Formats: sequence, C-alpha cells, structure tokens
Amino acid sequence: MSKDRALAHAFDLLERIPLVDGHNDLPYVIRADRDARGDVGKWDPSRAHQDHDTDIPRLKEGKLSAQFWAAFIPTHSPHPGRTVMEVLDVILQMEERYPDVFLPARRASDILRAKRLGKIASFLTVEGGVGLENSLSPLRIWRAAGMRLMTLCHNETLDWVDSATDASRHGGLTRFGEAVVLELNRLGVIVDLAHVAPSVMRQVLGLSRAPVVFSHSNAFALCDHPRNVPDDVLDLVKPNGALVMATFVPTFISQDVRDHFKPLSDPYGKAPPVEDAQAVSAPSRRTGAIPPATLEQLCDHIQYIAQRTGPNHLGIGSDFYGGRVPVGLENVSRFPHLLAELIRRGWSDDAIAGISGLNFLRVFRKVEATGRRLRASEPPRVGRIEDFS
Repeated sequence: MSKDRALAHAFDLLERIPLVDGHNDLPYVIRADRDARGDVGKWDPSRAHQDHDTDIPRLKEGKLSAQFWAAFIPTHSPHPGRTVMEVLDVILQMEERYPDVFLPARRASDILRAKRLGKIASFLTVEGGVGLENSLSPLRIWRAAGMRLMTLCHNETLDWVDSATDASRHGGLTRFGEAVVLELNRLGVIVDLAHVAPSVMRQVLGLSRAPVVFSHSNAFALCDHPRNVPDDVLDLVKPNGALVMATFVPTFISQDVRDHFKPLSDPYGKAPPVEDAQAVSAPSRRTGAIPPATLEQLCDHIQYIAQRTGPNHLGIGSDFYGGRVPVGLENVSRFPHLLAELIRRGWSDDAIAGISGLNFLRVFRKVEATGRRLRASEPPRVGRIEDFS
C-alpha cells in the first residue's frame, strides 16, 4: 500500500476510533517558560508554536481524542509538594480557559464522550512520586484534584523506589513503596512503570491488583537505554493485563542515537538534556552529526513488543516535551502518520484501533473497576515512610 493510501486510511479510521496519547509534558514547559511562568493565557496554546511540538491547532490536526498531561517536576526541586500542585494547576487552567477544546476528563468513559463531542479528553497525571514527600496522604489529594495516572519516579531513585537511571538503593520497592502501589489500586489510579528500575517493574507486575502501564517506554532489545523494557519484563505484561505505550524519544528509539550520547551519560544512563545546545554539540564535534531516529524505527519497537506481548498490550505515549524528535514525528500533528506506517506493514484495523486507544480504554476501565471494589472493602492507607520501616 502506498504511503498516501495508508495515511488516508489512518485518517478515516480516526474518524471512528479514539486516539489516546499517554504522556505529554506541555504543562511543565508552560510553568518553566520564563515569560509565562505557569500562566496558560500568556503562553497561549491556542496559537501555533512552531518552536515547540505541542499546541491546540496541531493537537486537532493530529486527531487526538485524549491527552494525558504530565505534572512533571525535577526530582531535586526544592519544594516538591508545592511544585507538583503548580504544574497540576497549569493543566486545570488549560481545561478552564479552552472549554471548547478540552473536556475535563476523570473517567475512562470520558474518552469516548470527548470523541463524540469533538473535544480532547484532558487527563491529569503526576510524573514522579517526589512530591509525596514520603507521605501517603497526597495521593488522595492529587486524586481529588483529578489525577488518574501516576509515574512512581523520574530519573532519580527516591527513598522508596529505585529508578532505572540511578543507583539501586532498595532492590526494588520498599514497604512504603508497596503501600503507594496498593493505595493507587484502591483509588482507581493507573500505576505507571515508566522510569522505574527493572526490579521494580517485576515487583509491581506481581503486586498490583490492577493492570499497570509503561506510559512512555520502548523495547530494550532494540535500544539498550535503561528506560526501555527488557524482554523478561515484557513477558510479564500479558499476565498482568498491562500496556506498553511506545514513546518518541530518540535515545529510546535508535541505538545509534543512544550510542552517540553515551560519552555524555553518567554510569546509569542519564545525559544532560538534549535541548541543551552545548551538551548536544560536544559529542557531535567528536563523533560527527547526531544520527536521526525515525518513525520507522519506532514501528520496529512496536512490532517487536507486539510479538512478545500480543497486539492487545500496546499503546502510544509520545513524551513530547520540547526536545529532539524523530524524523516523521516532529509534533503532535503527526500521530496519523505513525498509524499509517503500521497499516503499510499489514496491521489490521482492529490492531490499529487497539494501539490507538481501545487497549488503553480496556486497561483504564479495569483499573476503575478494581478501585471501586477495593474502596468498598479497604480503608485508606495512611502514614509516612517511617511508619513502614
């Protein structure tokens, strides 16, 4: 099938099926912008931002039905609890300021409702548990604010969970970390294993009473970045009912890009931000131009994961954040092109509908049902980390 025919077919499918993106860092970008400083009106996502990858015109062009916005903060933020709330507030501002575009979404059913209304379901997530400040109580406050997915950590190990890109201090989760996972299950909040160490992945896949997701991760076998999912963990995905959401970060897609940045990386795989011009140019002077990552290489990851887990355990988690992007996936308008390449590779309409959004919808509904059942039989888990020593 030609590229033009495949793309036309992708657009036709997206008239009828939901498209869900599991991870976008625009709220942090707006908060960190030196002019906007968290004021959505000043940043104005309703206008095209050609120097960035996400804005409302291109979200519409990309046929998004649901966007999971990340309330990300750096692990070493001086006031993490306050800072998480500030980034969550950016998401709430977007919902309030653009009601004709965003449907404030708090339930799985809101994804299809937004699709019917011609809007984008807007979901709140928290990326990294540092803002808990080692207490369980913020989980319930964040959920009351609208959080429906939580990434346990970011690039650094916390007092209760090991990160994939930092030294292991716990051999996985501590007892407090287990309580975090179980309370998220009780609250009906999706547990996200992007960023955690493989030991945590294995532990949570056995511990969680509901399906979990890897909201923005690829296959370690094709690119050996520690943020990607190893084969033995992929083999645990189907029994849990979990979902791996393929991500667009070049260093997670292309082994050549990963190798290019290894001279700058610390022993755990962390490198300076790729948007840092000096950090990017230094290895380039030594080894030549930065090699590209491509849409086609990402589809290789998707096909590899599908072979290990089956096609019902895949989703999309772009991780657009204003940094480098793959060739062919330059901004949020390009989602249909990803589906078109899978169509060209012979994926059925049912499989496309699954990775586009129906697989995620199934997981979300199961998480909600588990939460309702557990809240009827279990009290809230309370306490600070010292109470679980």
